[in-house]
Amino acid sequence: MSSKKFSVNAAVAIVVANMIGTGVFTSLGFQLLDIQSTFVLMMLWLVGGITALCGALTYAELGAHLPRSGGEYNFLKEVYHPAAGFISGWISATVGFAAPTALAAMTFGAYLEASVGSVSSTLMASLLVLALTGAHAFSHSASGGVQTIFTIIKVLLVLLFMALVALVIESPQPVRLLPSAGDGVLLTSSAFAVSLIYVNYAFTGWNAATYIINEVDEPEKSIPFVLFTGTLVVLVLYLMLNYTFLYAAPMSEMEGKIEIGVIVAQHAFGETGGMIMGLVLATLLISTVSAMIIAGPRVLQVIGEDFKLFRMLSIRNADGIPMIAIFVQSAVTLFFILTSTFESVLIFSGFVMGLNTFFAVAGVFVLRARDSESPGYRTWGYPLTPLIFLGLMAWTLTYILLNRPEEGIAGLLIVAAGGLVYIGTERINRRASESS
Repeated sequence: MSSKKFSVNAAVAIVVANMIGTGVFTSLGFQLLDIQSTFVLMMLWLVGGITALCGALTYAELGAHLPRSGGEYNFLKEVYHPAAGFISGWISATVGFAAPTALAAMTFGAYLEASVGSVSSTLMASLLVLALTGAHAFSHSASGGVQTIFTIIKVLLVLLFMALVALVIESPQPVRLLPSAGDGVLLTSSAFAVSLIYVNYAFTGWNAATYIINEVDEPEKSIPFVLFTGTLVVLVLYLMLNYTFLYAAPMSEMEGKIEIGVIVAQHAFGETGGMIMGLVLATLLISTVSAMIIAGPRVLQVIGEDFKLFRMLSIRNADGIPMIAIFVQSAVTLFFILTSTFESVLIFSGFVMGLNTFFAVAGVFVLRARDSESPGYRTWGYPLTPLIFLGLMAWTLTYILLNRPEEGIAGLLIVAAGGLVYIGTERINRRASESS
């Protein structure tokens, strides 16, 4: 492996770490506000996981046939039009990574504050972002090593957490895995669709490897394996983790709460044990913030390569690291940490990122129509696989607009702003070309 490339293991670690973070440790409380059936709650996570797997299988084909870093920016630019790519990159730059990174860092700070009590959650979140920005801004070997180590620690701690809860819990809660009367109605209700927003957010990150395609060994061969393996691992862990939550603590104690992991830990291990597990859960989030600081700036980098106005974002150091892009994304992340509330950022960013991935997955049909005979990886289960993703995502996005119009409209305004910036950028480029 080249020292200027991420290994396949590091790429899988980046996918897993991007996914396991804020969402799974915070969203169950919001789901419990409208859904009290354990079967339906578990189905939420299964449906969300199937959606992510379908998206990952489709992205694998896009990544294998369009092997350039940048994720949706590169896909939409090549499949549709440079304007579509720019808007996608604008989304990733302003919301797609900075907002989830901020949410993960905010949760890290909240867990530390809940456990220690004498620290500022905002300060700790900000310091984490600054420390990891420094770790990832200089070399691939240091960056990949940090990411792999913290991801291994994360998975082991999640497994240890679940095992300990199962061993020590004295009054387990009943968890039904088969449907009962009324569950069928719930599965097709608006409550299920709205709750799926939180689940889809928790699975966000299954596409992370496509942002670093140029920096992965043999991307045409490795990207399909990386995306599928990383997503499948997380799906299994999420089902196990949510079963553990529902098994360990009464729904009434978790309903409407963000700090689900701490509540479950306190219920299983008492106040002292809960404090310790709070610190453990905070540690889990380090790799999430770390992975997003790796992946997101690569979108800014390729925007800088393609648009003269943003050329500074493409500047790389001697090891090929886009330092300026990393610093810019971290600055936006700090802005969210210092100015925003948790839930509004979650819904807003979930809607915008959902739009981004919707049009990227739809692009596989355009790609096939243009060149149906091209060699290379093909989406397993095509056309059903991308259609499942598109159907479930469209259902979720529609219900966000209907039930959370403020966040949905704000998301559409971000998209419109990206279009206006693109028009302005193109005019500047034309004038510069004409004057030269």
